[in-house]
Amino acid sequence: MQNQGETGLSRRDLLSLVGAVAGSAAMYQAMTSLGFASESTYKGPIRLEGDAKGASVLILGAGLAGMTAALELRAAGYRVQVLEFNSRPGGRNWTLRGGDSFTELGGATQTCGFEQGLYLNPGPWRIPYHHRAVLDYCKRLGVTLEPFIQLNHNALLHASNAFGGKPQRIREIKTDFQGHVSELLAKVTRQSKLDEAVSVQDKEILLQALQSWGALDKNYAYKANLISADYRGYARDPGGGLHAVPVAGEPINLSDILQSQLWRYLRNFALHEFQTTMFEPAGGMDMIGKAFAREVGDLIRYDAKVTRIQQGDGGVTVSYVDSKAPAAPQLAKADWCVCTIPLSILSQIQIDVGARMKAAIDAVPYSSSIKIGLQFRRRFWEEDEEIYGGISYTDLPIRQISYPSNGYNRGGRGVLLGAYVYGGANAYEFTSMTPADRIARAVELGSRIHPQYRAEFENGISVAWHRVPFTLGCAGSWTEKLREQHYDNLCQIDGRIVLAGEHASYIPAWQEGAILSSLDAITRLHERVVRT
Repeated sequence: MQNQGETGLSRRDLLSLVGAVAGSAAMYQAMTSLGFASESTYKGPIRLEGDAKGASVLILGAGLAGMTAALELRAAGYRVQVLEFNSRPGGRNWTLRGGDSFTELGGATQTCGFEQGLYLNPGPWRIPYHHRAVLDYCKRLGVTLEPFIQLNHNALLHASNAFGGKPQRIREIKTDFQGHVSELLAKVTRQSKLDEAVSVQDKEILLQALQSWGALDKNYAYKANLISADYRGYARDPGGGLHAVPVAGEPINLSDILQSQLWRYLRNFALHEFQTTMFEPAGGMDMIGKAFAREVGDLIRYDAKVTRIQQGDGGVTVSYVDSKAPAAPQLAKADWCVCTIPLSILSQIQIDVGARMKAAIDAVPYSSSIKIGLQFRRRFWEEDEEIYGGISYTDLPIRQISYPSNGYNRGGRGVLLGAYVYGGANAYEFTSMTPADRIARAVELGSRIHPQYRAEFENGISVAWHRVPFTLGCAGSWTEKLREQHYDNLCQIDGRIVLAGEHASYIPAWQEGAILSSLDAITRLHERVVRT
């Protein structure tokens, strides 16, 4: 038998191939290298030991990064002041409920018409189990969490030009794809095509694994029978009394699955950042921001639009105006500054930092993103289609439909996330529309997946992040090249100023990145204060 290193396919390669078919671990690795996904490095509460010497810190932004800094720095003995553009805490940690209104860039104002108790999280909407900093602060601040359903095997996958435009159940596509691929790999294994890569013992184990994983019969075939039906579901479910015998459904042909491209969506359930268990705060994501504000709200000056940031040997001076009624600039001064303003905004503010940090601030573009919440008269997705939570995916411009992970099996109205478009031409297309047109478009497209839309829709609200005045975009959009050129320069302390936020992390677009960035920034800042 040849050495593994001399063969074209090792056991590790083979198992990696199986893993890729199951859900693309390779995709996660690629995303990590680009800075789109990474596991949290949080090890527990920080300890800022040493004398703060009565130093003062001015924090710009009352999002999670800013309020984390305020909470920890005050506890360490600093005098803290926070300037926040909005009239509320949280930044992108934001929830829209009935009666809430906001005005986007261009002047369009929307007022949410949702029934009491219903809401939309236009920014972050889920928390992975491995985002330990967010979870720890939720525990410390008393934020109640509930499960967020990312994967629901009974939700839908939809391709406009496949299966006559009829949506398919995730469980059917997933099981049939695994079954057909397992059957093919079992044939190759039984024909001794892998002898140079897999030992005789491993070959037998692999066949057993493929039989189990792919729901194959005793002949290693994937067919319509009760074995496959136990995974993909039944044409007629097991019942009671007469006519109770279950009937197996007919598997979808491998060629049809491949041509439909629906297999692409299966990777979403295997990516590390979307693996169960996931969480959401009970009552809305802004429960986290509100919990922080209960601790540090007395430090925050709301409606403060920063217009200039100056620094010198003696400290930092920030000019700002009332964002609702701009008049003469006011000044806020401190020994140090933690700036969490999104780079899309900060790049337009005059700031006294070195050329390298300024180049980094100017270099990072922000992703486009749209979320549209739709209220319906009844929860038809549960009543008609047995979909309780989870996400359906489509190649239509709306991209995703997410079903609420709470309030199951109750009567009355419900709110769907009727569109979540992240990046690309579709996001820019929706951004260019009026809010009313975005909602109408989401209803029209969504009705191709759920025909009930037409009769059950009541009202909606949309958030196009490039039109949100306090961010002008969803999140920092790093590339590997940009990180090599600018990331370290962005994160260094420049004189008396340090930056923090999701953009200064390897977990962009996640609240975990914002908090970890803040903790790192204030730890380094405190070390400098203690030394000097």
